[in-house]
Amino acid sequence: MYPTVAEVLALPVLRQGRPHVVAGAAGLDAPVRWAHVAEVADIAPLLRGGELVLTTGVALPDDAAALTRYVADLAGVGVAGIVIELVRHWSEKLPPALVEAADHHGLPLVTLSRETRFVSVTEAVNGLIVDAQVDELRAAERVHETFTALTVAGAEPGEILREVARLTEHPVVLETLSHEVLAYDTAGADPGELLPGWPSRSRPVQVGERTGFHAGAGWLITVVGARGHDWGRLVVVCGDPPPHRHVVVAERAASALAVHRLVAKDTDSLERQAHRAILTELLANPVPPAELTARASALGVPLTGRLLVGVAVRPRITATAKTAQSTPVLLRELAEATALAARRAKVSALVATDDTLVRALIALSPEAGVDAVLRRLATDVHEARSSAPAVVAVGTTGTGPAEARRTLVEAAQVAAAALAENAERVVHRLDDVRLRGLLHLLAGDERITAFAARELGPLLSRDAAQGSRLVQALRHYCEHGGNKSAAAAAAHTSRTAYYQQLARIEQVLGVRLEDPESMLSLYVALLAHDLRETNDHPTG
Repeated sequence: MYPTVAEVLALPVLRQGRPHVVAGAAGLDAPVRWAHVAEVADIAPLLRGGELVLTTGVALPDDAAALTRYVADLAGVGVAGIVIELVRHWSEKLPPALVEAADHHGLPLVTLSRETRFVSVTEAVNGLIVDAQVDELRAAERVHETFTALTVAGAEPGEILREVARLTEHPVVLETLSHEVLAYDTAGADPGELLPGWPSRSRPVQVGERTGFHAGAGWLITVVGARGHDWGRLVVVCGDPPPHRHVVVAERAASALAVHRLVAKDTDSLERQAHRAILTELLANPVPPAELTARASALGVPLTGRLLVGVAVRPRITATAKTAQSTPVLLRELAEATALAARRAKVSALVATDDTLVRALIALSPEAGVDAVLRRLATDVHEARSSAPAVVAVGTTGTGPAEARRTLVEAAQVAAAALAENAERVVHRLDDVRLRGLLHLLAGDERITAFAARELGPLLSRDAAQGSRLVQALRHYCEHGGNKSAAAAAAHTSRTAYYQQLARIEQVLGVRLEDPESMLSLYVALLAHDLRETNDHPTG
């Protein structure tokens, strides 16, 4: 908002006096809050700081100690600089004590070798300051209008941060109070320089007020929250102390983010959104770029040098549950339960919802007991969601970012197979789903669909045309390994009636069910058919 000492000295009215900086050149960037003419030696108590003191020196003493004290007093109240006219008191140069004191305090000391109208100087300087203040107010008004429009439009955090970066031309980061990065905009800089080690860099940076500048870190920080519930910090990485308009930008952006969170109660939290973005990119990139691993690390989930395990949680949704709670709400609650379980297990995890499941990527230290951690995590999820049962499935353990995609995909496939199998286990693994797991791996292959249609087509057509239940009778037969008595009991049908159904199946399909290859082929076809039905009409 204020011009610097150097900018004031560049004004034509001062250039005419031939200004010369004789000491304290390091302080030329100090802001000038006002220009003040002072022909009194003990003027310091009357000043507030930031003034550029103009004097002819006629009232200043020649005593070295007094001159040293004069400069010390002015520096003590924070004046921006001293301008002395070399006309009336000193005509060629200033006393060495005055120069040495100014250098000692880093206070700009400037001489004017020509007589200068100080009233013209004060008019020019103070006019410049007033103009700057008006410009600052206009800029602040534009900032208010910009963020009000974003708030009314329901802008997402990414849009809000993009506007902050545009207005300040500095990188900006939205983090949780535990210093995990929720969103960021680099303002064109390299994310690889902004994000690495973010939590450990951010943790010691505190400003002690709601909005403040931390000179050591070069960060402008403002707290984000509403109604007394603070949940994050907005950090503008600016290096130097920011102008007032940047403070306004940060505070208005924080308000917009707080409003967005209040309004968007029925959507995933910002943390889940940030996690989903990374998980989506991990699934899309077999070899994750360095920037992606840096983002994960900034969220408190390092991927390098860790054991990575994909986890998939799918709800078992019944017709009753559907009427009581929608799938998106149930998935959000499952995601929060999974994230809480990971925190209780003291492991880092990326957790997010997908269309029908909750995905998670667990990052463990190489010394961790993987099985024990996963069992504890799964147990916590089951206990937290006992009223809405779920399948918890895991992929095989990977040893770095390049294996993240594989373990995530495996976990989702195991969860789908386990859901169809309807088996009750704390944790489902690839070893548990066996043939169903293989068919889920091949679910998108048209040859599997064609095989199932070829094997079961006549039977499905017969059931559809006549209302019979031959497919269900075949399923019982295959599931009981060809034991007709056990299959009849499972079908709640008399042996005689059931045997007649089996004979009709053999007639329709033209096969002998007692032939091991026929039974195996038909069972695989049934599993593939069930998988296709589940994919076409998902239940959860």
